[in-house]
Order: sequence, then C-alpha cells, then structure tokens
Amino acid sequence: MTTDQLATAAPAPGGRIEPVAGPARSAHSLLDRGFTLLTRGAVSLYAAAALRIGYGLIYLAFLLREFPHRDEIWGPDSPWTPALATELFRQTGWFSFLTLSDSRVYLDVCYLAALAVCALFMLGWRTRATSILFAVVVAAFHARAIFMTDGGDNLILLMALYLTCTASGRRWSLDARRTARRAGAGRLDRWALWRATSDLWSQAAVARGCLVTALHNCAMLVIAAQVCLLYGSAGLYKVQGASWQNGTALHYVLNLDLFRPWPALSAVADSHPLFVAVSSYLTVLLQVAFPFALFSRLKYVVLVMLLGMHLGIAVLMGLPIFSGAMIVADAAFLPDRFYRSAARLGRRALGRVRSGPPVTPPRRTGLVPTQPGDTEPAAQAP
Repeated sequence: MTTDQLATAAPAPGGRIEPVAGPARSAHSLLDRGFTLLTRGAVSLYAAAALRIGYGLIYLAFLLREFPHRDEIWGPDSPWTPALATELFRQTGWFSFLTLSDSRVYLDVCYLAALAVCALFMLGWRTRATSILFAVVVAAFHARAIFMTDGGDNLILLMALYLTCTASGRRWSLDARRTARRAGAGRLDRWALWRATSDLWSQAAVARGCLVTALHNCAMLVIAAQVCLLYGSAGLYKVQGASWQNGTALHYVLNLDLFRPWPALSAVADSHPLFVAVSSYLTVLLQVAFPFALFSRLKYVVLVMLLGMHLGIAVLMGLPIFSGAMIVADAAFLPDRFYRSAARLGRRALGRVRSGPPVTPPRRTGLVPTQPGDTEPAAQAP
C-alpha cells in the first residue's frame, strides 16, 4: 500500500475523501503543534536578558580581579607557556588568539579589548555581534589557561556558547532601548520604507523571525537541560561517595586549606556536627530533586535553598565566580512575570529614593480648634 493510500480512505458517497485517523496523522499533528510552539513567540526573554547581564558581569569582574596577574596566567610568564599551549592546540584542534604573539603589549591590548567586549555584552549593545565576541573571548581565555579552570569556568563557557543563539538583547539592553525610541519617534527612512512595501522582503522577514524565534527557544531549552544535567549528575556522583552517605563530606571540605579563606568562620561551622550532617544530606537531596521539581511550585523553594547553598560556597569556600555562575544559571528557571514584577518594584523603590521622604504639613496642636478669621498668637518673648 502506498503512502497516499495510507493517508486517505475510500471516497465518501459525496465524492469527498476523508483522511484516516491513524498514527501518521497523530504524528503529523504532534509535529505541527511542536513547530507552532517553537515559532509562535520567544519564551523567557527576561530570563535570557538576566543570563546575559549575569555572565557578562561575572566575567568582567573575573578579568578585573585577575588584571594584576594576567602575565602569570595568560602571558609569557605563565608556567603553561604559549609554546605548550600551541602544542596542545595541535592535538586537540582548539584555538586561542592569545597565543598569536608572545608580546606583553599584545596581551594588554587583547585584555583591554576583552574587558570592553564583556561590558558591551552586559549592557546589550549590538547584542548579536557582541554575544559572538563574548563567546570567542571566553573560549580564548579558557583554552589559554586550561589547567587553571574550575567548574564555574566550564559552565560560563557553555553558557556563552548557548547565549549566541538566544535573543538576549530584546529586554533590559541598549538595543531594546534604541528600538523603543525609534518606534516612539515614528522614524522611517527610505530603506525601512522599501522594506515595509516590498513583498519579497516581508516574506523574508517572516521567515527570519520564525528562524530566530525557534533558535532562541531551542537555546533556552538546551540551557535548562544543561543545568538539570549538571545538578542531577552532581547529586548522583555524590551519592556514590561514603563521606556523603554518612554526612561527613562537608567536614572534610571545611578543613581543606585550599578552600578556607576564613579559617575562623570555617571552624565555627565545623564545630556543629548536626549542621554539617544536615547540610551534607540536604545538598545531595537538592541536586538530585532539582530536575523533578521544575514542573511544580516546589521549584521556587528549591531555587531559594540552592541560592543559600551557593552563597555558603562563595563565603566558606572562597569560590565567588563558581557560585555566581550557578546562581545566574538558576535564574533561567524564573518566569518572565517574576522579572517584570521585580523591575516594577525596583523602579518604584528608585523613584522613592530620588524623590526623598514625603513632606507632611505641620499639624496644629491647640486644645481649641482655630475658628475662621482667627490668627495664631504671636510667640511671647521670654
């Protein structure tokens, strides 16, 4: 039987051919609904903007923090010399523009350019171009000092690559501000007028809009899946360890000199065995349960607890970049209505700060109310 015979039935008495309800039609309907969901509208635009601002700010702060040590990490004075890095690139197929020259001047120029790219990406200026440049910068610095990276650097690299496919500049950006101003002014140049009246261009614009929307939605889905995979795998790996099973893992972490920026604070936390045990079990539980809590209201409780966990890692273990990268990744699961409400509250609070405290007129405190035509008695001299 041919495909056409599978898709249609025998002609009805009136000559009308009715399709057969079967697996083929169900699959076609499912694909149609999926395509409509992907191309109907961009989802999580505020979350994408939060990711752009967060990772741009984190990497900018990271480069500023390491600015005095740039020669020892990425420059000619690094133990991992440019020659060794180039040899590794030949074996792995990787690339970094930092190895094109051994000059310190070249490193300084690249470093300043990287700072500018991070700032422009964070602000959302020409986001399509700066997102690609930001991914190139992160990949170049990551590859140049591959043996000095940690989990936070790996996550930032992945997110930088994913963000190149998102429409992260449509909200909270200089691009969005410029677009709103042009729309409010009603300016239409000759080129824009031709695009508006050209049928061919309008069809191309519709196709481009569908492609951009689908790419953005797929990228946000990949970001969510990446974070779920990260938490789930981390929790399952911890379950296999004996120290996590008996609740003593954090005790050993708090006594590692490499992760004790505040020894006195670590000692105080380690002096409470019940706190250490509960925190160890709760860490594993949160990481394993995170992917399963996303489709219920329980995810907000889990996100708040994860926020506290990452803040504790930043303070007790001295890993602010890693903690910041994870907190920003968690922000991808907050709905747009949360960001809109937060923006309204922020604007309201900023308006109150700018206007100052409200001025209230002085109240009269006399026992007898002032009658019409009466005047206040003059103050008597002592």
